[in-house]
Amino acid sequence: IFAYAFGVPSLERFVWLSREDVQSAFDSLGKQLDMPRPLRERKGFADSAEYEAAYLGLFEVGMPEPPVPLLESSHHRAIPAQQIVLDCVNFYSVLGLRHEGSAFPADHLITQLEFLAAARFARETISDSERKSELLRLERDFLERHLLLWLPVALKKLERLSPPLFPRLLSLTHELMRNEL
Repeated sequence: IFAYAFGVPSLERFVWLSREDVQSAFDSLGKQLDMPRPLRERKGFADSAEYEAAYLGLFEVGMPEPPVPLLESSHHRAIPAQQIVLDCVNFYSVLGLRHEGSAFPADHLITQLEFLAAARFARETISDSERKSELLRLERDFLERHLLLWLPVALKKLERLSPPLFPRLLSLTHELMRNEL
């Protein structure tokens, strides 16, 4: 769901994010994760054009880079980008996943969330208990070495800018990943 929510902006995605049942589901998840503020506490986007402009201005466009790129390598200056990407690719290869042809870089939030979804699916559909344990360790290692290291940095940047919707979505994503551990 969060990979979809942070996907390339479109009218369809804006309509989906604006739906009452989707807003309620995010609020309910926030309550389950003991997060104090509801998703709807701030004014939302007036229309899909404002939503698209905000997404692009926050995550995609800027000099020398966007204010809050959804790329892990943009938030870890001490670790070379190539090393981060290679580590991600190595994790993906454990499940036989290849990054070639993907619409997003290997260290992009969406790619990382999709990898975790694939790992979870593999773990939940396999009957071998030893393999289940290995897949659970894979998920936890990935969370600790990747998402849980850079999402808090990105979230602080995003909260300072205070746009509608996106800080709460990223906060929910982060808390859900923490909860997975």
